[in-house]
Amino acid sequence: MDMAVAKEARMAASILRLHFHDCFVQGCDASLLLDDTPTFTGEKTANPNRNSIRGLEVIDGIKEKLESACPGIVSCADILAVAARDAVILDGGPYWDVPLGRKDSRTASLDEANNNIPTPNSTLYTLLKKFLLQDLSPTDLVALSGAHTIGQARCTSFRDRIYNGNGGIDSDNAYMSVLKGICPPSGGDNNLSPLDSVSPVLFDNAYYRNIVNGQGLLTSDQELSMHGSITSEIVQRYAGDPLAFWQQFSDSMVKMGNIVNPLTFITGEVRNNCRFVNE
Repeated sequence: MDMAVAKEARMAASILRLHFHDCFVQGCDASLLLDDTPTFTGEKTANPNRNSIRGLEVIDGIKEKLESACPGIVSCADILAVAARDAVILDGGPYWDVPLGRKDSRTASLDEANNNIPTPNSTLYTLLKKFLLQDLSPTDLVALSGAHTIGQARCTSFRDRIYNGNGGIDSDNAYMSVLKGICPPSGGDNNLSPLDSVSPVLFDNAYYRNIVNGQGLLTSDQELSMHGSITSEIVQRYAGDPLAFWQQFSDSMVKMGNIVNPLTFITGEVRNNCRFVNE
């Protein structure tokens, strides 16, 4: 995976995002990786995933090498969890021990993918509710959102924020001018902007400093610092203490990575190919 990240710095964030989007649907069971077939509908065409999930070929490559060395041992769900940790390390972030033993699901849920995964325009209330649904606390929400200290977002993800006053950037703000140059009112849907304009390929706490300054790229980012909210104090703390962010991010990643559907341990498997269930 280090070669993939060296070739394209954005890939680290893409791998990390795969793990997030997987765990919020049926738990961390690699259901996101399943391709559609004539008789099976997966999660890749859900609104939060369609035309936006990336890095699938990287996971395929890791799986192929593992199957050659030790067939039938390492699940695709475990690969996602370890790859997410390693992606953070490759961008200068913290190490944490990844609990293993996940099974791969033989099912997927397009409906849950459309409803459970937070969207870029989510309000704070919606974010808190969707994280609580996964038994993740407001502290987990703020810490895990710090993943946006790396990576990029498409124009379609932040257009509302800059043109509809959704999340509030001052109209004369220099950051607003930069974003409008990247993302016009119409067209240019796939134009990209760094989620963290200060250090977009370094896993640091600049994301929180940006939010404090009103320069979170997504509405869902800026909502975290809403005045008087349950999350604003946490944002302030991480903005001033990078080690506190790293520690909580590591703890919250383990907590999120432990979201499982107990039935998966009974009905799940170790897939031979991450894109298809075993015959």
